[in-house]
Amino acid sequence: MEWYELVASIILILLAIFVVVLGIALLFLQIMDKKQKQHAILRNFPVLGRVRYITEKVGPELRQYLFDGDNEGKPFSREDFLHVVLPGKYLSNVIGFGSKRNFEEPGYYIRNATFTKQVEEMRVDQTQTVETQKYVIDSDSLISRKEHTEKIVAKPWLLPDEDAVVIGPNCREPFHVKSLVGQSAMSYGALGKNAISALSKGIGLAKGSWMNTGEGGVSDHHLAGGSDLIAQIGSGLFGFRTLEGDFSFELLKEKAAIPQVKAFELKLAQGAKTRGGHVEGDKVTEEIARIRNVVPGKTINSPNRFRQFDDFPSLFDFIEKIREVGGLPVGIKVVIGSPDDADNLASYMKESGKGPDFITIDGAEGGTGATYQDLADSVGLPLHSGLVLLHDALVKHGVRDRVKIIASGKIITSDRAAVILGLGADLINVARGFMISVGCIMAQRCHTNECPAGVATTDPKLQNGLIVDEKKFRVTNYILTMREGLYRVAAAAGLDSPTKFNSEHIVYKDEHGRVYKVENLNPKF
Repeated sequence: MEWYELVASIILILLAIFVVVLGIALLFLQIMDKKQKQHAILRNFPVLGRVRYITEKVGPELRQYLFDGDNEGKPFSREDFLHVVLPGKYLSNVIGFGSKRNFEEPGYYIRNATFTKQVEEMRVDQTQTVETQKYVIDSDSLISRKEHTEKIVAKPWLLPDEDAVVIGPNCREPFHVKSLVGQSAMSYGALGKNAISALSKGIGLAKGSWMNTGEGGVSDHHLAGGSDLIAQIGSGLFGFRTLEGDFSFELLKEKAAIPQVKAFELKLAQGAKTRGGHVEGDKVTEEIARIRNVVPGKTINSPNRFRQFDDFPSLFDFIEKIREVGGLPVGIKVVIGSPDDADNLASYMKESGKGPDFITIDGAEGGTGATYQDLADSVGLPLHSGLVLLHDALVKHGVRDRVKIIASGKIITSDRAAVILGLGADLINVARGFMISVGCIMAQRCHTNECPAGVATTDPKLQNGLIVDEKKFRVTNYILTMREGLYRVAAAAGLDSPTKFNSEHIVYKDEHGRVYKVENLNPKF
């Protein structure tokens, strides 16, 4: 027998064995599915039912990578995803041929100036250069890509000292911010230690920005990169509670004494969950339990609101006490649900002469590690609506100059940030953009502790895939690109600084092509 005849015989034998095994497996499944009582489809059509289940299981991945158009995916499209990944990896967001935005849809646009600003006219501080690294593509074919990293010195695109945003100017220790973009609240527990460390180190390298700790307390991983911190206090008081669960001003003093902690934020609500936080027990490791002062391995559900206050007078008194004890600016995180919500807040600020040093407003489109569908889809207003209501209410009652507004809710690109600044925000918070920069692939498994990218998980094996010393540079590059983009858009609008964006620079185009000034969109109240 020739060698090729022998090979052919072996292949035929293996195919026969495979067919027999497959037939036995299908027969076994058919018998089992006919006997089970849970699924009618499997009882009636065992094989086709299994095919349906498999197709349903892989459907999200097929849509994400193959069938959804570049601008169709939710919560972020493929185009959105690339707007974060490419700047983080290559420190560039240059495109060719044209925009993929659907210009027939209604939306906000930035009003360009007839006479734009030159680069040398911009009010920017470039003295503190940033040492980072980026990828350079050597070759890119259908089945492989070869690239290498290069260490570079990049411009920081910081605000000059005289343009810095000052939060809490009357506090013992005001917070001077030289970047208009920072990291929104993401706690250690919702994200793993490698992700938090990469974010901290990347933001620290970029200089001038901040990261919000989220309601899980201040961890060593938040402190790892030397970046400025806004320490968030949630209704569960994690990191600020006694063993019995009461608020501890002694622990507040300890956190205020940490040089990196620049402000405190009371989380009243979050866009994706206008309720207390939630962390599955699988994520609550010994270390996280120690930081939060809770039981390891047990699912954490924060109360729906703080037990320390239940109206504006008691809230403002609590703010005053924290500011007095800690000496730092104190803010609140809110979701606006109606014009009355914004008006009542601003009205009491005027009446009492008290109030927060900053208000973080989150839109209903904001993200989270875990929430419920009904809360995420329908409770609270989206950012564009809520921000205008809040800003107008503060102006109406004459207290806008007393408080800074930090806005968050899917603001992942500099043009979107410019629109939000124009609608009334002073600063921008980004969460999921930073998650994508450290490797998130939008698997939407954040609540399961099974994040395949090692970002939203505390599983040691999964976290091991996220290399801090590589991902930190992507974080740095992403935030540098956001800052540079804000200056580029400001110059196009005829402004020498992105701090000067206001409603005059933003217009709204409806589906019929009609253009409106922002102040004409919402009725005054």
